[in-house]
Amino acid sequence: MVFIPARYPTTATGRLRIARARTRFSGECNMMKQLGLLVSMTFLIAVSACGQSRIYAGDTMTLTSPDGRNRILVCACDSELEYTVERDGRPILANSPLGLKLDEGLLGKKVAITNVEYTEHDETWEPVYGERSEIRDHYRQAVVACTSQLNDGRSLRFDLKIRAYDEGIALAYHIPKQDAVESLHVIEELTEFAFTANHPCWPVYSAQGEYQKALLDDVKPNCERPLLVEIDGGPAVAIAEARLVDFARGRLRPGTRPHSVRIHLGSDATIPLPYTTPWRVIMTGDDPCRLIEQNYLLLNLNDPCALDDTSWIKPGKVIREATLSTEGGKACVDFAKKMNIAYVEYDAGWYGPEHDAKSDATTVTLDPKRASDPTQLDLHEVIRYAKSKGIGIIVYVNRRALERQLDDILPLYREWGISGIKYGFVQVGSQKWTAWLHEAVRKAAKYQMMVDIHDEYRPTGYERTYPNLMTQEGIRGNEEMPPAEHNTILPFTRGLCGAGDYTICWYSTRIKTTHAHQLACTVVMYSPWQFVFWYDRPSQFRGEPGTEFLRDVPTVWDETRVLDGRVGEYIVTARRNGDRWFVGFMNSQKRRTLTIPLDFLPEGQTFEAILFTDASPAGEKPFEVAVEKQTVRHGDRLTVEAAHNGGAAVELIPVTK
Repeated sequence: MVFIPARYPTTATGRLRIARARTRFSGECNMMKQLGLLVSMTFLIAVSACGQSRIYAGDTMTLTSPDGRNRILVCACDSELEYTVERDGRPILANSPLGLKLDEGLLGKKVAITNVEYTEHDETWEPVYGERSEIRDHYRQAVVACTSQLNDGRSLRFDLKIRAYDEGIALAYHIPKQDAVESLHVIEELTEFAFTANHPCWPVYSAQGEYQKALLDDVKPNCERPLLVEIDGGPAVAIAEARLVDFARGRLRPGTRPHSVRIHLGSDATIPLPYTTPWRVIMTGDDPCRLIEQNYLLLNLNDPCALDDTSWIKPGKVIREATLSTEGGKACVDFAKKMNIAYVEYDAGWYGPEHDAKSDATTVTLDPKRASDPTQLDLHEVIRYAKSKGIGIIVYVNRRALERQLDDILPLYREWGISGIKYGFVQVGSQKWTAWLHEAVRKAAKYQMMVDIHDEYRPTGYERTYPNLMTQEGIRGNEEMPPAEHNTILPFTRGLCGAGDYTICWYSTRIKTTHAHQLACTVVMYSPWQFVFWYDRPSQFRGEPGTEFLRDVPTVWDETRVLDGRVGEYIVTARRNGDRWFVGFMNSQKRRTLTIPLDFLPEGQTFEAILFTDASPAGEKPFEVAVEKQTVRHGDRLTVEAAHNGGAAVELIPVTK
């Protein structure tokens, strides 16, 4: 870990530049106001005796990413805190307001910048699991010290924390503890993102909703994050949230400026001082595919892992047990052993009706609407049998029982030998339930319990800090049987913020895609706990072509590359686990032939490529998969053809080193 203090001129020439800059800044701030464009300026500051960097030329500062491509300018022009963002010299965000609305007044209005401290940070860290085995965390940071005058005339000190990454820009408010102020009541947040034109974007209004392309000016209140914005000619931009732990969730709504969206809090929030708000993130990439490759930015904005021992945290595939019986559970265990599935999950109904507040999650009491024989499930016997086969058991618990019984069931389930819990229908949005839910993840870690959160929760990177948070829903997956077009939107939108429990299907006739498309989902849709055969039972299994890919595909990765794609049309993703590569091609809208370059393979090695493709690219046999083998090397090309709702999956196995 390296922190590098910024160095600024203290020579006579440097002092002369500062003097000249003072006369220019006032006019340049006015120009910013009038044009709403990022003004490229040379900001010059001196270093005080204590080593802190201070700004002298007006109330303006800039910060540039390590590669020089992303730049943010912050200005307290006319005593209002605003910012602009450019990439490669092109304005992306015009003048955008900053601040918080408090009971005591507007933080960010009647404001003055009093000091700026600059540092640079560069380290590489290893996640417990993920889409890549190493993550570089490299940014330049500015802590902009400000004072804001409140309604009663008092001044409140706060810092605007800014990080400029090669992958984007992040902003957060830090309010230190100060005289006579122990806490603050935040009514709403004033942070806006004012784009320079009415660009197309991809909004959705519930975490499990259907995406529809729209223009920025047509975005409605309560828009989910991340919000992907496609700028003609590039770059691609996404507005996201990171490190949401105990504040109100920050969705989006129309802003006050042209082509603007602003933070839409899920509730008011009371914050004890000192306090740092969640990060507001502007993700940037040359195109939407690059945003996916750089989605680790949200992890970098979260705190490091808080757990000393993570050896008990095990990713893997999961199958749901649907009969609520001992026999069904053992059948799933045997099938899991055969198909390299790590877990069997007992879903709703095993402890009673899930929506009944009287149901007791400390007992095995079957829901009579789901099971005709109340004695048909001996859960403890299934747990014992599963353990003997090296398979873990996960149980579903609805939020009604979680809210009443969490402190009781966690030690009890550990005693039973349960591996993890699927939190169902959790409450989200408000500060109260946001804080409760993340505390519930921390409590689960205390008892070495892994967690899958359903239904409307979306991640903001907390799995870095508590990696027992294995996955979450917040995605419209196969519980709703979405069409292929929706699936080819998800990686570019929902996939930017973290794992999504999509629930892969195989035997259900309600699937609206081909089987080859479902195989590709296991690669493209990242989830450390990946549910497969969601609506299926072991008795249906016939070992059809394609199922061997479901057996072999991992759920976590050492390297991820997005080779090609267009939002809502198709995507090709390649991921490496150890020395094997897996490729997923998901297609939509029309029959398509793609050539996949294998430049990602290491030079000097030969691989066996096993291709799983649509048996009928014309779409006549959606549930049949063709299997073909080829010998390939670095630089070769694979040509695949997919139905309008189809796709392809490829497993690449090294045969020489």
